[in-house]
Amino acid sequence: MTKKIKLLDLVPVTVRATAQELAYIGKHLSADTELESWSIESGPPSIECEYDEAMAQPAVLELAKKAEAQGFDGIFVDCFGDPAVRAVRECVDVPVVGGFEPAIHLSLGLADRIAIVTVLPDVVPMLRNLVARAGLRDRIINIFNVDIPVLELHDREKLLQALYQKSVLAIEEYEAEAIVLGCTAMINVTEDLESALQKADLNVPVLEAAQSALMMLELHAKMGLQHSKLTYRRPREK
Repeated sequence: MTKKIKLLDLVPVTVRATAQELAYIGKHLSADTELESWSIESGPPSIECEYDEAMAQPAVLELAKKAEAQGFDGIFVDCFGDPAVRAVRECVDVPVVGGFEPAIHLSLGLADRIAIVTVLPDVVPMLRNLVARAGLRDRIINIFNVDIPVLELHDREKLLQALYQKSVLAIEEYEAEAIVLGCTAMINVTEDLESALQKADLNVPVLEAAQSALMMLELHAKMGLQHSKLTYRRPREK
């Protein structure tokens, strides 16, 4: 009998995910995969810079260890900046993903030239560092921003218009061939953005980071894959 998979959406900010948001990001998961969401109790309400990320990391680590102890089969640190992801991988044995790696890796199988569209200019240096660490400077052609803070992304029409404008710029001026939404809070807009681009005869895939992350996490869990113990060594007792 196949083991039922239980995944955790670990939100590294003090704002909680709604049931509607959780349903959207998990809509492609297998019907028998369980998805639960936890948020940190102490830390920033959004992550938009290195300082925010550092403030969130201790609470993320504690929740991740608690999740493994409670039997979760995989942990999604729900932020495109991958806060504490590498550190969490050192502390637990279940698969762990953030928002950046899965969406980028999926996009690389769909196009040669990838553009990221994120929230604010403040986030761009963080993402450039992730791109450099991944050795993907030749494939990620540019990082754009819509200049909208994370806590204001609820204005869906404003977000869609800004995403469309930046995506058109990326495609027409920078020859991007796929768009990755560079914030896991940019949800419930992917389908409409892709449709608007197609109407303009710009037929490129648009990848939503949280859905991509959960699908990759589910795959890792079902295949029994774990992160390398040579890359992510267990911290020594001190």
